[in-house]
Amino acid sequence: MAQTPSSMLPLGTVAPSFKLEDTNSNYQYSFDELKGSKGTLVIFMCNHCPFVIHAIDEIVMIANDYRVQGLGIMAISSNDAVKYPQDGPLEMTEFAFRNKMEFPYLYDETQEVAKAFDAACTPDFFLFDAQNRLIYRGQLDDSRPGNGLATGGTDLRNAIDSLIYNRNLASPQKPSIGCGIKWK
Repeated sequence: MAQTPSSMLPLGTVAPSFKLEDTNSNYQYSFDELKGSKGTLVIFMCNHCPFVIHAIDEIVMIANDYRVQGLGIMAISSNDAVKYPQDGPLEMTEFAFRNKMEFPYLYDETQEVAKAFDAACTPDFFLFDAQNRLIYRGQLDDSRPGNGLATGGTDLRNAIDSLIYNRNLASPQKPSIGCGIKWK
């Protein structure tokens, strides 16, 4: 399986604005409508990536743990659904239901949002503060499919805790590793 690293968008970058359809509700949402009072986590992911499948339980736990603390959470799939039909909107709805995702799973059909974020892989994590400035981008943790390490979300949880509890964020930030976004 190919391993593509995050592009590591510069810290301090303001979150790009967008409006995308949520495959869980069929409503269109903007970043501003989904952002949280304390900050916002944007996750680029897809249904078939082994890295996402490996991490999805931890991603859902993080969402459940932190959204009640004022963190807005959304996932975005930008894969080309023509070449990869398993990542189409109906399959996204089924994937979200099967994995008990109670946060929006947005479909970026044009791939413009992924390009605006400079997203490169799935999963790719972007954490913004309450002023919509990027404070963390990188990996969930050191676990990867087949490396024997359990997922615990250590790196991402530390970043979110730093944001919510107003602590200094540990560095360096390690890039996420996953399947490359399937571009048109």
